[in-house]
Amino acid sequence: MRHVLSVLVENKPGVLSRVTGLISRRGFNIESLTVGPTEDATMSRVTAIVSADELAYEQITKQLHKLISVHKISDLTNDAAIERELVLFKVCAAPDRRGEIIEIANVFRAKIVDVGGSSLTIEATGDENKLRGMEDLFRAYGIKEIIRTGKIAMSRNSKEA
Repeated sequence: MRHVLSVLVENKPGVLSRVTGLISRRGFNIESLTVGPTEDATMSRVTAIVSADELAYEQITKQLHKLISVHKISDLTNDAAIERELVLFKVCAAPDRRGEIIEIANVFRAKIVDVGGSSLTIEATGDENKLRGMEDLFRAYGIKEIIRTGKIAMSRNSKEA
């Protein structure tokens, strides 16, 4: 099962390495990983998508709790959460077909961020299904390059302590 793990950690060198090392040493693949500072400059948020059964996932979270630099772990897998990714598509675009590609980008509320002699670069954010749909449509024109960020996620509900 895929788990969406949100980990609040100290914003210090080596913390990310310890968190990812702990997961990978147990033989689990991290499908997606993003890290960024939070509203508190001394903290960072690590969002990782990990495939593991319930027992293995429980072991991972117990071990993460033992790391001194980890302050809070949230499992957003079954929560009402907002999930997003960012993707850049570089699509082959002959001048006579650019209008079609721009129309597709507009339907998905994406932005054209660069126009080249034979390509358009499109920036889009959204959930996995939206981005996969765009990719499927752009494949008909020829995709030169795709770059994706990892998934970020935030619980919809505020949890009061």
